Amino acid sequence: MPDVRLASRQGRWILLTTVLGSSMALLDSTVVNVALPRIGQDLDASLAALQWTVNAYMVTLAGLILLGGSLGDRYGRRKIFVIGVVWFAAASLLCGLAPNSVVLIAARALQGIGGALLTPGSLALIQASFHPDDRSRAVGFWSGFGGIGAAVGPFLGGWLVAGPGWRWVFLLNVPLALLCVPVALRHVPESADTRAHGRFDILGAALGALSLALLTYALIEARGGSPAVPLTGAAGVAAAVAFVFVERHRPDPMLPPDIFASRQFTAVNLVTLCVYAAFGGFFFLTALQLQVVAGYSPLAAGTALLPTTVLMLLFSSRSGALADRTGPRLPLTAGPLLCAAAMLLMLRVGPGADYLTDVLPALLIMGAGMVTLVAPLTATVLASVDATRAGLASGINNAAARAAGLVAVAALPLLTGMGPEAYRSPTAFDAAFDRAMPICAGVLVLGSALAFALVRRPAPGCRRPECRQHGCVTAPPLEAGGRG
Repeated sequence: MPDVRLASRQGRWILLTTVLGSSMALLDSTVVNVALPRIGQDLDASLAALQWTVNAYMVTLAGLILLGGSLGDRYGRRKIFVIGVVWFAAASLLCGLAPNSVVLIAARALQGIGGALLTPGSLALIQASFHPDDRSRAVGFWSGFGGIGAAVGPFLGGWLVAGPGWRWVFLLNVPLALLCVPVALRHVPESADTRAHGRFDILGAALGALSLALLTYALIEARGGSPAVPLTGAAGVAAAVAFVFVERHRPDPMLPPDIFASRQFTAVNLVTLCVYAAFGGFFFLTALQLQVVAGYSPLAAGTALLPTTVLMLLFSSRSGALADRTGPRLPLTAGPLLCAAAMLLMLRVGPGADYLTDVLPALLIMGAGMVTLVAPLTATVLASVDATRAGLASGINNAAARAAGLVAVAALPLLTGMGPEAYRSPTAFDAAFDRAMPICAGVLVLGSALAFALVRRPAPGCRRPECRQHGCVTAPPLEAGGRG
């Protein structure tokens, strides 16, 4: 049984290193969007290259995050966490030194692999290290500090882009890793799951990531009319079919198909796909809209996005408590509708948009909608499966959210008719943005309708989330599984 106490010196060191590690990935998920216009200018990149700058990271992270958690359970959580931090920092250094968009995109894909190793590992270290009496408090501190990192991310990204330059958005991870790794090696005890057995589903992970990459490529490149696009799309579908076949026939699949026998679990993941597809498209395009069309500096654009994550950080735990009393159906129905209304309000954001009257109202409503739905969504995921599969269910839900976001970033420019140079033209980008927001709102309305029709109150006594404070806008919080 883990026996480290939170009030002890070792307990504080463990908390520090897990917060530092998870903050690296959280910061990158929120700051890169703000840097995109400057990246495009400096590297003379097309809109497709900017899409890949976001999506290359998401493809490998979403495809490998379940495998990353399993590696930690088998080979040692501290070991895999440290490897993930070092890998992430090395890839970040390559991003910061990238001479062109091709190198940057490749480095971002490598970053995603590091993120898949360290993201589940940071929470698993807390679970495996702290005494049971202190574990919930330790998770609360971890999620709270992580939420602060997510909230500060856009502001910090804007400051770096406007000051030292966009490359420091990535280079900042290097000193964080240099602090994190020695602390982890010195103060964090090693742990593993002695019950872990069987072969790793490397084939399944590879097929999942390959399918996402091929389908994303087809969506991003479809505007050019290349004959390779339908072939790539067909190959992506074939890889997805092969992934399902492999998962159905492996003795130890990464994504066990029988977990979807729970109607509630399937329903809430369908809602997740709709909600986080809209969120992914919204935050990608809004960071560009504020700079390209409204004329905001990177610092102003980053600061403008703060209210959403601050509201989530402050009120997500209260939202979870309210959902415990009302059941998840109401918040999962109302939350997406609030977010849809916020996206329609964003249609007021055009050239010379005033922050207080045009931007802030939409972001406050957006934050209120996210507060309403994110905590109940996570709680419903955990309550819909057996307690022994809580970590797996949370990982699937997190990966689904990230996959939905990357598909949205790939598809929205195609659906709205953005050309390769659209982000260089305020007029063209504004017109496309005005077409994109109703699409995102429609996807949210679909998610609301699915929640209303399919989500039901969980049985009493179900497991509740430990991460009650959350500030990340790209995916719901991860929850740990059984004790190691």
